[in-house]
Amino acid sequence: MRISICAVGRLRAGPEKTLLDDYLTRFDRTGRALGLGPASVVEVEDKKNAGMGAEAALLRKAVPKGAVICTLDERGRVMSSPDFAQKLGGWRDAGRQDLALVIGGADGIDPSLRVEADFSISLGSMVWPHMLVRVMLAEQLYRAATILSGGPYHRV
Repeated sequence: MRISICAVGRLRAGPEKTLLDDYLTRFDRTGRALGLGPASVVEVEDKKNAGMGAEAALLRKAVPKGAVICTLDERGRVMSSPDFAQKLGGWRDAGRQDLALVIGGADGIDPSLRVEADFSISLGSMVWPHMLVRVMLAEQLYRAATILSGGPYHRV
C-alpha cells in the first residue's frame, strides 16, 4: 500500500526535514516486506492565500485516485501506536492500494474535506505546528511498521 503524506506548505531544509526524511527512509525499509510503502510527501501551496477552501482544492488534487483519505485533525480519533498499526494493516489487508494522510495548513482542514475523509486521526488535544506534524506522523508510520513486523522499536 503506497502512502502519500499530502500537506499544505513547503518544508525547507533544516532539522524537521532531516527527521522527516530519516523516518520515511526507515519506514520504507521496514514496510517493504509488509506490503507497506513507499511513502512520499506531496506538498501543496496556496500562493494566493485564498484560505482553507483553496487549500482543500489543492489537497484533493494531491490525493491519489481511489486512495483511503485519512485527515490529521484535532477532532479526529486519538489512537495508540498499536491501534494505528492495526488500522494501517487493516487497510492494507483489505486490498487498498493507496493511503493519503492529509495535513492541512495553519488553520487546519477545510470542513468540506473533513467530511470526505474515510478516517480522521488526532495526535492529541494539543495543537502542533503543521511542519512538526509531518515528522510525528512519519515516526508513527515507522513505529507502525515495526509493530506489524514484530520488531523491538516499540516498547510497551
